[in-house]
Amino acid sequence: MTEDSRPVPPPEVMADRLKERIYATITMISVVIGLSATDPGAPGALATVLTTGLGLWAAAFVADTQAHRVLYGRFARGRELRRMLYVSSPLLSCAVGPGVMIALAELGVMSLPTALRTAAGVGIASLFLWGCFGGLRMGAGTVIALLAGLVDAVIGAAVAVVKATAGH
Repeated sequence: MTEDSRPVPPPEVMADRLKERIYATITMISVVIGLSATDPGAPGALATVLTTGLGLWAAAFVADTQAHRVLYGRFARGRELRRMLYVSSPLLSCAVGPGVMIALAELGVMSLPTALRTAAGVGIASLFLWGCFGGLRMGAGTVIALLAGLVDAVIGAAVAVVKATAGH
């Protein structure tokens, strides 16, 4: 329990949630890279980002519910359903950062290509930070943790570029 008496999710739930966040981040990086290579306009870019987040979430939720029915022979309900929603929610929230950047472009704060490149950069930076944090959690020193962050950021960016160029 936390200080405000909410239960703390088990580590495996948090690991599943983080996996979804990282997957969604890589996917959103590929989407904004793909958008930056075209000229969709801010409304089109925002629609693409929002539907990507919603589509990722819906696909994960459908997969989770189907897997649950196959394994347990019944629909998920109660705690099981809340766990599925909790674990998959980062797939929705991955659209927030790029959405804000696109909105800033529409308001004239920056150009749309700059907003999209910034969103990709922030996503890559978050992969770097998760890699560093993971290295530190494993007991590595600062240099190894920074190297782990760099490797994670490079791999994530490479996967995103491959996805973007493949049109996914």
